[in-house]
Amino acid sequence: MKHPHRTASLGVALALFTALTPALANSTATAGGLVNKGLVGVGRIPAAQRDKFGETFGSGSGMAIDTSSWKHDVGTYKGSLWLLPDRGYNVAGTTDYRPRLNTIGIEFTPAAAGAAGQEQTEVKATLTDTMLLTDDKGADATGLDPLSDVGAAVGDMPMLPAATNGKLALDNEAIVRLPDGSMFISDEYGPNIYRFSAQGRLLSATQPPAALVPMRKGAPNFSSDNPGPGAAEPDPKDPETGRQNNQGLEGMAMTPDGKFLIAVLQSATRQDGGDSGSTRQNTRALVYDASDLAHLKLAHEYVVPLPVFKDAKGKTKVAAQSEIVAVSDTSFLMLARDSGNGQGVKGDTSLLRQIFVVDISAATDIAGGPFDAADKPVAPKGVLDPSVTPAKLTPFIEINDNAQLNRFGLHNGAPNDHNNLSEKWEAMSLASVLDPKLPDDYFLFVANDNDFLAQDGFQVGAPYKADDGANVDTMFLVYQVTLPGLAKK
Repeated sequence: MKHPHRTASLGVALALFTALTPALANSTATAGGLVNKGLVGVGRIPAAQRDKFGETFGSGSGMAIDTSSWKHDVGTYKGSLWLLPDRGYNVAGTTDYRPRLNTIGIEFTPAAAGAAGQEQTEVKATLTDTMLLTDDKGADATGLDPLSDVGAAVGDMPMLPAATNGKLALDNEAIVRLPDGSMFISDEYGPNIYRFSAQGRLLSATQPPAALVPMRKGAPNFSSDNPGPGAAEPDPKDPETGRQNNQGLEGMAMTPDGKFLIAVLQSATRQDGGDSGSTRQNTRALVYDASDLAHLKLAHEYVVPLPVFKDAKGKTKVAAQSEIVAVSDTSFLMLARDSGNGQGVKGDTSLLRQIFVVDISAATDIAGGPFDAADKPVAPKGVLDPSVTPAKLTPFIEINDNAQLNRFGLHNGAPNDHNNLSEKWEAMSLASVLDPKLPDDYFLFVANDNDFLAQDGFQVGAPYKADDGANVDTMFLVYQVTLPGLAKK
């Protein structure tokens, strides 16, 4: 805990923070009064878990806690949450995996402050149901790369990514569950925002501004260069403008007042520097008016500078954003991470896994302007247009903090074993602490995407075994945080 007399120096440190600064040590408080009280629980769903369709369970690309079910009784919290997997096991290319949504029962008993020797069972997570997501006709969707096929616009429905088998192609990344049970789901391919019914049927779709739509040879082309069995690669491999391959709408959240839906591109568009790993910093946050759920309207748009760090060889790298949670109508938490490090992949030590507070209150609104066209970059070659003020980033939670992880038997770095954090942390959601004495306190659940990495895997009618003995559990980390004013929204 920071001491009161250090407040001024903390403010100076935050003011001096730039995205080029390496990941800072975990801060307990931000200038906006948000407080991180630390890691209070860990839980797992085993890599061997299968869903009700008999297929290997994978989840953590998106998460939404059912706050209506959230209860507290004698030290234990109970409720449920929804976990969204992406397009299935696809190390060697995409497959005809049917998109789905998992329902998880949760029992959570927070660890006492400073407790040691935990067994990673504070969160007991049980898979209780799996629901398939379908197109607007009720037909199966697919995780297959859409390659060059585009479903034509019909009525209110825009052009949609389609696989060569004619199915709607989805690579789900984030979920917002609505009070009526319907849900918004964002994807990589479009990158689109879809609204599904409570039963999983597509109701409507929202296409982003032209600047984000992937274009090849002057035409929309939604391929991510991950062809299915026997399929050819797209030509060219990468889009010329629009979202980069596998860098779609990775984060999405509803503002606490329910009026706006925020979606953030994983990294910069191709024309904004997204054609290079070192210049893809200036991504975009799209803010939609959600007063008409079937017809989202772009209300605001901002540039969000992603954190930049040096890798082990001293090369400049840009972290990708993986999820957001809105804490007001002008600020949200953003999870950003490096790649290629953690249990299940070759590298062992992550250099950046961090949650930031993003403040858009003083950023330039570029919605509806020239930068929404594909031929007018807002950051050519990664250099932000001088007329544009980006959002402000402030560090909040250092996920790689070994002092916190070690209390629960976890670590970041060698040995690259079962207790080393896995590579992809991509989901966040909030639940109240339900304590009248702490009305602004919440549990922030953070989950990984285990990429379906298992040694006894089974999907789309065939067994598989992940490379190098990878057996990656779906994992939950839970932090207690103070978010002033959120409960009043």
